[in-house]
Amino acid sequence: MGSSNSDDAGVYKITNDIAVVFTTDFFTPIVDDPYSFGAIAAANSLSDVYAMGGRAIASLNMAMLPSDSKFFPYIRQIMQGGIDKMKEAGVSVIGGHTVKDKEPKFGYAVLGLIHPDKILDNAKAKPGDALILTKKIGTGIVSTGIKAGMCSNAVIAELTLSMAALNKRASEIMLGIGVSTATDITGFGLIGHLSEVLNASKCQSRLYSSRVPYFDEAVRLAERDIAPGGSLGNLKIYNPIIEWSKGVSDSEQVLMNDAQTSGGLLIFVPQERKDKLVGALQKENILAAHIGDVLSENIKSDKKIFVEK
Repeated sequence: MGSSNSDDAGVYKITNDIAVVFTTDFFTPIVDDPYSFGAIAAANSLSDVYAMGGRAIASLNMAMLPSDSKFFPYIRQIMQGGIDKMKEAGVSVIGGHTVKDKEPKFGYAVLGLIHPDKILDNAKAKPGDALILTKKIGTGIVSTGIKAGMCSNAVIAELTLSMAALNKRASEIMLGIGVSTATDITGFGLIGHLSEVLNASKCQSRLYSSRVPYFDEAVRLAERDIAPGGSLGNLKIYNPIIEWSKGVSDSEQVLMNDAQTSGGLLIFVPQERKDKLVGALQKENILAAHIGDVLSENIKSDKKIFVEK
């Protein structure tokens, strides 16, 4: 599998029973705490494998870090945060590469395994599928607020906990239930990643903005027109394929396009299995919000996503 369907990771078939899932991701610090930065970078890098339905087994770190000796203690904390998160996921860190850079950047290349017949690629969404989201939306907006000194320590703690949370168990649960496909919500936002699946599957969907779980702080900041450039860019890019109902506010439109870091899984599940999936996720204290559905029949329109209040 290549990049034609904008899938979350690349897949290479080895035998009739084994394929490898391969992905990579890294970014600049999203929080000030170096240990948390490392943990979030690791969780984020793993999510693409989980979204494809794979089992992550090994990783290589990628670090671009300042050579100033004053920064050395932070390097150790960043690395330890990543190692501990990978250990939590049951994934070995078997090496990596480090280069000098003025601005810190950190992440991983991750290798996973999957059966070639069980790949959850973007072309497998089905008409009538329910859309289940497993994490709150708004990390990009809140991160912007944090950088501007507008957020409390409690808000920072909530954001960090969400971004550092693995999508591993959510992936295992959805595989056990049986779903059509899934994707993880990262830089292209909820709308962008949903559109990738809809394009590949030749489907349309209806979303309900009032059902989307947002960070409370993200709502407050969005209503004050606080948002990163990436989120505003997403809104501009994807707006032509969206039909917004009159009840959806401008701030909600930005929120649904907010560029996420280490967001949740967006799971496409047949309607008859929706309640079972939601119940299984909630039983393990994993957010499971039914935010919309793939349309049963295509509407004659150039729009892909219809958003109602």
